[in-house]
Amino acid sequence: MSNTNIPYKIYLEENEMPKEWYNVRADMKKKPAPLLNPATLKPVTAEELGHVFCDELVAQELNETDRFIVIPQEIQDFYRMYRPSPLVRAYCLEKKLGTPAKIYYKFEGNNTSGSHKLNSAIAQAYYAKKQGLKGVTTETGAGQWGTALSMACSYFDLDCQVYMVKVSYEQKPFRREVMRTYGAAVTPSPSETTEVGRKILAEFPGTGGSLGCAISEAVEAATTQEGYRYVLGSVLSQVLLHQSVIGMETKIAMDKYGIKPDIIIGCAGGGSNLGGLISPFMGEKLRGEADYRFIAVEPASCPSLTRGVYAYDFCDTGKVCPLQKMYTLGSGFMPSPNHAGGLRYHGMSAILSELYDQGLMEAISVEQTSVFEAAQMFARVEGILPAPESSHAIRAAVDEAVRCRETGEEKTILFGLTGTGYFDMYAYGAYNDGKMSDYIPTDEEIKKSTDMLPDIDSISSN
Repeated sequence: MSNTNIPYKIYLEENEMPKEWYNVRADMKKKPAPLLNPATLKPVTAEELGHVFCDELVAQELNETDRFIVIPQEIQDFYRMYRPSPLVRAYCLEKKLGTPAKIYYKFEGNNTSGSHKLNSAIAQAYYAKKQGLKGVTTETGAGQWGTALSMACSYFDLDCQVYMVKVSYEQKPFRREVMRTYGAAVTPSPSETTEVGRKILAEFPGTGGSLGCAISEAVEAATTQEGYRYVLGSVLSQVLLHQSVIGMETKIAMDKYGIKPDIIIGCAGGGSNLGGLISPFMGEKLRGEADYRFIAVEPASCPSLTRGVYAYDFCDTGKVCPLQKMYTLGSGFMPSPNHAGGLRYHGMSAILSELYDQGLMEAISVEQTSVFEAAQMFARVEGILPAPESSHAIRAAVDEAVRCRETGEEKTILFGLTGTGYFDMYAYGAYNDGKMSDYIPTDEEIKKSTDMLPDIDSISSN
């Protein structure tokens, strides 16, 4: 089909929207390694996970066989408030770069939370309400997940307790006010309100916190309150499952107009948006039906895929959560507080880690000043102020498009624009004032953290 027949923004009809989530694990010949109980170092059971997570979410977390899982009607109805999200041809960016490449982005910022996080937040809140719980606890880094979950909990009349990484809590006061507006209680982490928080503060006085710290506090809060469970916005397989609506919609829209991407790019912190975007395309690659080049883009300040090790590690700094085999910098790794975006998690999704280890996707790390340079360019020509996290993907997409200009290749590039940056003006201000700096951890700093990985080599090698 001629490109002249493709609209600038591609929307799906209601009957074209996905009614099922896609579980990429069903098509993986080598599955991700199982979660381990931190006390026994044996694969964690559904009963054990049920003390922390909602029952239905536990079933989804452990499901490696069902390729598709039906999206409950109530969740489908909520999705219709803001889905389908648009698939946009970046004509102005292409012109600015003078590239023969065709650039598309899937825009997930067209809801009040401003990001893709709402896709999983509403699902997890739904299952908590269905189970008859009083409320949920969670962590949030830059604030998108906490905002999305506060919205979802408000919709289902659930209590929502959010532990927000302290540096983000201080840098993004308006983000936390949105959460409070939707009824959430927001606590800077690490805090004095939990036992694990007090231990972390004693070990790292004055720390700006990390996602691993906030996870530990949220899990403790959930397990010490009757009628509460913990929910997580990234990393877990259940979250990538919910986020597959991004990739499912994208593929349906592209197939509708005969578009096949050559390169698919996503920013990577814990892996939720990247995993959601690439899942159906990766499924085709795993089944031998098509081939794509996948690129994960992470911050140079927190480079788990590009500089971490593939091993079992604790999912949280307090070492109370199950262990997961993943690319990790060590659960005690503390990202530099001058890092302006999210993407602060010390590890990577078990699914994406296994796919990366098998050589099915690539990973690069980029410095934040170059990320904001790309963000500024995108905002000026495409009219959307992108989130710093999303701008990691923009940086890589721009670089790939420039390579096409240099080689004359007419590749089709797809990237995920995970959200907007209107609560990130502190960071944009630092960049505009020339005060933003790049911090890249040294090999010694990373080694100090990875040297503290749990000693379970005999298990992690299986």
